[in-house]
Amino acid sequence: MEANMTNVVTRKGEVVQDPSLIQLLFNDSRAGWLWLFLRLWLGWQWLNSVLPKLSNPKWMETGEALKGFWMNAVQIPEQGRPPITFEWYRGFIQILLDSGAHVWFAKLVVAGELLVGIALIIGAFTGIAAFMGGVMNWNFMMAGTASSNPLLFTVAVLLILAWKVAGYIGADYFLLRWIGTPWKGPGARTHGPLTSIRPVVGGTTGK
Repeated sequence: MEANMTNVVTRKGEVVQDPSLIQLLFNDSRAGWLWLFLRLWLGWQWLNSVLPKLSNPKWMETGEALKGFWMNAVQIPEQGRPPITFEWYRGFIQILLDSGAHVWFAKLVVAGELLVGIALIIGAFTGIAAFMGGVMNWNFMMAGTASSNPLLFTVAVLLILAWKVAGYIGADYFLLRWIGTPWKGPGARTHGPLTSIRPVVGGTTGK
C-alpha cells in the first residue's frame, strides 16, 4: 500500500512543480557530471585541511591546537564584538574547555575531516558526507571563524540537495542501488535496476 500524498496545487487545480532547471540539477543523473567537479573540489578542500593535522601532535595527541582555538573563541574583548555571538554557544564551548574535552575532540575533528574528504572524493554516501562537512563548517562559523567556511558550507548544502545524483559518477552509482534508502517503507514499489533518474515533466515521470 502506498502512502497517501497530497500535492500542492494552484487555485486552478494545477500541480505546483519544481522548475525544469531544478529538476535537471537535482534529479537527472546526467547532472552527476556537474556535481562531480564540485564534489571533488569540496573533498579536496577537506583533505588539504586535514593532512597536516595527521602528523601534528597538537591535534593527534594533546589536542592543544583545538584548545587554543576554543580559548580564543570564548574570549570577550573589552571593546568590539566577541568572536562568538550567541551566549549559549559560548557556554557550550566553555563546558568543553572546562572538561578537558579538547584531547579527544581534536581527534574527532581530524577523523571527521578525513572521512568527509574521502567520502566526497569517491562519491560514497555523498549527501551524508556533505551534511557532516556542513555541520563542521557551521561550528567553525559559530565560533567566529569565517575564512572559507561560508563558501564550503554553501557547496555542501547544494550537494545535500543533489544527494540522489551528486555521487552518480562515483561510488553512489552502486551504493544507492544495493542499499537503497532507510526511509523506504516495506510496501514501497520496486521499479527494477536504476538506469537513469529523469526529471518529472507534465506530472509524469519519463520512462
